[in-house]
Amino acid sequence: MDGPEDFDAFYTATARRVVHHVYALCGDLAEAQDVTQEAYARAWQRWSTVGAYEDPEGWVRTVAWRLTANRWRGLRRWFAARTRLGRETPAPGPNPDRVALLAALRRLPDAQRLVVVLHHLHDLPVAEIARTTGMPEGTVKSYLSRGRAALAVLLTDDKEEVDVGTHW
Repeated sequence: MDGPEDFDAFYTATARRVVHHVYALCGDLAEAQDVTQEAYARAWQRWSTVGAYEDPEGWVRTVAWRLTANRWRGLRRWFAARTRLGRETPAPGPNPDRVALLAALRRLPDAQRLVVVLHHLHDLPVAEIARTTGMPEGTVKSYLSRGRAALAVLLTDDKEEVDVGTHW
């Protein structure tokens, strides 16, 4: 895969999944779309190399994840400025289950959240998650187990405070 037509086909086949992946990680659809667009722009610039990778979509997901992580501070400043301006855009509310899931995912440590999203929302096997993230398979399994346990507690109706841990 090295021509513009190949990139177009790749983009068409994978962009929606990558947007959903990033949205699950950051909880903001506009930000997810922006970061995904930037990740694909970077893939296009390096398409002769990226297109030859075994998993070009995994490369784009990784770039998008890194861009998302780097943008958190800027996003927080943007929300603070927007709040100070007092502008609220009326929009229909999201599904309550989705809100609860995204809120619970945000409470997980970054590495656990990444592993849970890749496994449960993208149906990636443990071995592929390990290869994509560079983590040992045992670490992926551990994060997956801890993430599931934390989500089980966070998604119950019992509202007691939960410490999900911050260690990697």
